[in-house]
Amino acid sequence: MSVLTRFLPAANTLLRLCTMSFTRRPTPFLRKRFHTSSLVTQAKASIQEHPHYSGYTGDETVSFTTPRYDLYRFEEGPSTDVVISRAEFLQIYDDMLTIRTMEERCAMLYMDRKIRGFCHLYSGQEAGCVGLESSIRRDDSVITAYRAHGWSYTRGISVKGIIAELCGRATGCTKGKGGSMHMYAKNFYGGNGIVGAQIPIGAGIAFAHMYNKEDRICVTLYGDGAANQGQLFEAMNMASLWNLPCLFVCENNKYGMGTSVERASANLDFYTRGDTIPGIRVDGLDVLAVREATKWIAEYMRAGNGPVLMELNTYRYRGHSMTDPGTTYRSKEEIQKVREIDCVRMVKESIINSNLATESELKQIDKKVKKVIQEAVEFSLASPEPNLNEVYTHVYSTLPYTVRGREPGEEYVVS
Repeated sequence: MSVLTRFLPAANTLLRLCTMSFTRRPTPFLRKRFHTSSLVTQAKASIQEHPHYSGYTGDETVSFTTPRYDLYRFEEGPSTDVVISRAEFLQIYDDMLTIRTMEERCAMLYMDRKIRGFCHLYSGQEAGCVGLESSIRRDDSVITAYRAHGWSYTRGISVKGIIAELCGRATGCTKGKGGSMHMYAKNFYGGNGIVGAQIPIGAGIAFAHMYNKEDRICVTLYGDGAANQGQLFEAMNMASLWNLPCLFVCENNKYGMGTSVERASANLDFYTRGDTIPGIRVDGLDVLAVREATKWIAEYMRAGNGPVLMELNTYRYRGHSMTDPGTTYRSKEEIQKVREIDCVRMVKESIINSNLATESELKQIDKKVKKVIQEAVEFSLASPEPNLNEVYTHVYSTLPYTVRGREPGEEYVVS
């Protein structure tokens, strides 16, 4: 019996309590045939190319069984048999723990008024960004909504760059001017503050990849709260019509702000809502399920089969943002039930029970992560705020330029 198998009853119970029933759709189909990697094939980008590679080694592998995937318009789906190496699993644990620890520390900084304004934390959803990132390539594109800290990290921004940005410091990844919702990196297009507005941009990025004949895909993420936006369906229609390499990902954490999915959506099977676009629903609390599904979908899309809609069943522990206590529309018992199958804890127990690492070795990772976070906090609080001249930068592409003042004839030259 695999290590993760014993978690399945709890996971299935959670899905029955917190999500929707599944109705199989008729006439499934598969477009062009494509090669499916063997279970021992690693992600195309080696672990050494990971932006936060921590030097983990070990070629020994272990097998796990993931929960089944619900499919729409697919005849076959990803394997539920997963093989992963020691080095990759330890890096996954490191990434997930770093994001969790960073987010919880940011919550403290917010309560201490070191972070102001909007602050949407990713705590509980770490398996999503880490699992997806582990199976796409560094030159693939990603665009997401405003719950973007985890994705900012996996796309290559340092913890220092993220926390400094949240604190509004000049050393932040967008020089203290973007804050929680507007972080960017190479092939990472944010962090977007308007609900659903990033979705047609993601389709546009995918169109650019196709137009330029690039072997690249664009991961376009949105939440269940944006799933009823008209622009989503317009973008999916165009993506299907033009066969764009766009992976639409609905991170379904069960609540759009304080409104449950049951109260907001007539069709709760979000992965079926792409009409002609095939879909898949994945246990978003199982990082290996996300990893395996993404690997399979990426190969399918790179073979020229067009867009796919993935729904990740996940959960956020904190409120919609730091101004939301997150307890007025859901019970503490509901939150606790999900914590029993916490995605970070599940990875830690799987590593130990499969003898890939000892508890002592993982404690060393925990210690290292806490040190990284603490150093980032100290660095951020010691960093200066942006100079007032930064108000005018990144508005126009060339310098110098003239900014018109409030009164006739009043001008300011920015150089």
